[in-house]
Amino acid sequence: MVNYNGELLATDKSIFTGSNRAFKYGDALFESVRYVNGTLFFWEDHYFRLMASMRILRMEIPMEFTMEFLEEEIKKTITSNAQDSGAVRVRLTVFRNEGGLYTPTTNQISYVIETNTMESPFFTIEEGNYEVELFKDYYVNKDMLSNLKSTNRILNVVAGVYAQENGYANCLLVNTDKKVVEAINGNLFLVKGNEIKTPPLSDGCLDGIIRKNLMKLIAGSEEYDLVEGSISPFELQKVDELFITNSIAGIQPISKYRKKEFDKKVAKSLVGKLNAKARIG
Repeated sequence: MVNYNGELLATDKSIFTGSNRAFKYGDALFESVRYVNGTLFFWEDHYFRLMASMRILRMEIPMEFTMEFLEEEIKKTITSNAQDSGAVRVRLTVFRNEGGLYTPTTNQISYVIETNTMESPFFTIEEGNYEVELFKDYYVNKDMLSNLKSTNRILNVVAGVYAQENGYANCLLVNTDKKVVEAINGNLFLVKGNEIKTPPLSDGCLDGIIRKNLMKLIAGSEEYDLVEGSISPFELQKVDELFITNSIAGIQPISKYRKKEFDKKVAKSLVGKLNAKARIG
């Protein structure tokens, strides 16, 4: 079952017309949220990011769109799919209602909630090989729109095809200044000694939820020093570790970039702290 504007519908039921603005123009936002045994991980952060993004895109926020309302709609969908007791991947998509060409005739919105079961209730570290490469065919723009979790993801799609065709697990994206900003599906962190570095939002990376919470953990730690700074491609082979973060995987270590192989010690130490933080919100 999927939840379309509060109505539970079978997944094979047609919902959209050819005039849907998410389909025609990518006029939509989405949140991917991990749900485990009644808890939506970092739900408050996801909610406020969605509200801020809707305001930036001039979408009209319905009066009922409270954090509690959307949480109940998500849980209703999970219950309808008999997924209450396990780990669930939730996708909440919000899109402007149809009408108009590039310029919409309305700023009112609709939403869809989809849920899928996951194997592990915890963030875990994958032990296998995870090799990445730079994707340099197209560039991420250094602006606020790049920070949003919108459905405008054609660059990521093409990078994903490139990775698949060339046998890489992922690609690292660069901005118009040729700085490394993120991976196809998450934010990037570098570890060198006790310093952990991640690109600033001003470089065009996604304003990621795990990025935000991991930065708080690192900043509050006595073990590591947090640095927000632009990353040159030349830095990638000089560090001890590279890892990617997103709301579903948590932390994904990179095992190899070009000829350099990386450790996973810091990633492993941080994932336990991240799991603990997720449970208490």
